[in-house]
Amino acid sequence: MLNVVALMGRLVADPELRHTPQGVSVTTFTIAVDRSFVRQGEQRQADFIDIVAWRSTAEFVCRYFQKGSLIAVDGSIQTRSYQDKNGNNRKAFEIVANNVNFAGGKSNSGNGGAYTSARQEFTREAPAAMEAAPTYSAGSNDDFAVIDDGEDLPF
Repeated sequence: MLNVVALMGRLVADPELRHTPQGVSVTTFTIAVDRSFVRQGEQRQADFIDIVAWRSTAEFVCRYFQKGSLIAVDGSIQTRSYQDKNGNNRKAFEIVANNVNFAGGKSNSGNGGAYTSARQEFTREAPAAMEAAPTYSAGSNDDFAVIDDGEDLPF
C-alpha cells in the first residue's frame, strides 16, 4: 500500500507546542495550500489542511515557523473518528508529518533570523561524514590524468 503526501503552503497561525501525559511533544497546525487550477475571472482558491507533527519534528516546527511561514511537509494521510459535542459521529482527515522543511528564504518566510539560526544549528549537529561537500569549480584541468586506451582498464 502507498500513503504518501507532499505539501507546500503557508501556516495560517503560529504553531503551539503541547505534550501528551507521557511527555511526548506534539503540535497541530494548518497550512493554506493554493490550488493549481484557477477559473478565468476568479481568484485562486486555497485548501486549508490540518497537519500533526510529533516529537522532534513538532519542536522544530514550533521553534522556527510562525504564521505566514512557507513550509514544506511530507507525510501520510491519517483518519480518525470522534463524536462532536452534539453526539454526532465525525471523521477527521489530517496529515501526519514525517519530515518538515523550510520552503522559502528568510526574506519571504516571515521568520526573520530564525532561518539562519536553524540552518546553523543543523549544520553544527550534522554527522562528520556529511560535513562540507567538496567544490569542484576550484580545480584545474591539470588535476586529471590521461588514461592510455591501449592497456587494460584500471578497475
